[in-house]
Amino acid sequence: MTILPQWPSAISPQGATLADRRSRIRGVRMVGSALLLLLASHAQAGLFDDDEARKAILDLRTRIQAVEEQGKARQNELAAEQTKANAQLQEQLQQMRRSLLELNNQLELLRADLAKLRGQDEQLARDVAEVQRRQKDLAQGVDERVRKLEPQKVTLEGVEFLADAEEKRQYEEAFAVLRAGDFDKASTQLMSFMRRYPGSGYQDAARYWLGNALYGKRDYKEAINQFRAFVTQAPTHARAPEALLAIANCQAEMKDAKTARRTLDELLKAYPSSEAAGAAKERLATLK
Repeated sequence: MTILPQWPSAISPQGATLADRRSRIRGVRMVGSALLLLLASHAQAGLFDDDEARKAILDLRTRIQAVEEQGKARQNELAAEQTKANAQLQEQLQQMRRSLLELNNQLELLRADLAKLRGQDEQLARDVAEVQRRQKDLAQGVDERVRKLEPQKVTLEGVEFLADAEEKRQYEEAFAVLRAGDFDKASTQLMSFMRRYPGSGYQDAARYWLGNALYGKRDYKEAINQFRAFVTQAPTHARAPEALLAIANCQAEMKDAKTARRTLDELLKAYPSSEAAGAAKERLATLK
């Protein structure tokens, strides 16, 4: 009885890899070839007759064909599985590409937002700097206005006092008009100043120059009143002797020589060492 080799039990395990499966198929083919050689050797040795040999060969061919068909089917199955695996892998790759593209888009959006925020921060910094600059300018302007409103120390003809900026401006403006020779306007401004600032440190000087403005416009009577009020209120003022001399000149212009001489005598007695006293002596010599 012919003993044929048995089919290997490990030829079709479910968990084998594609390489293992192909190797086992090659093994099956080698077993079939070995069987053919064995049958041929038996035939040559005369171990069995021709009918049995043909039957064995046919049976062997049938088995080999079955094995080959099974191997091809398995190969097809493996190829299908490989195709499916490749398709799944391609799908996963596509999904990963889409995910990467989406992440890249999100990253670009984040970069754009970051650039926008940086731009906003820079603009905010510029706005803050501008506000600070304006606040500084405003503070300086306020300080300047406050300084203008605050009383300022003034020294006039040896007398020191405090005066507001506007008070100082108005006096200096009226005095400038007087020096320009506009006696009418100067007298108006000086009288207005004296009414507006009755307690001003400029009061005595304003009254003295008001007398001069009135003298310049030939209002001798009112000039005498202002000069006399000046001497009465400020007898120690540096210009008090000059005020008495101006009174005497007004009286002389009014053709009142007698009164003018009395005024000059008053000047010489009250301020004998003043420059105005020397002018008074010369003036007395000319009065008749």
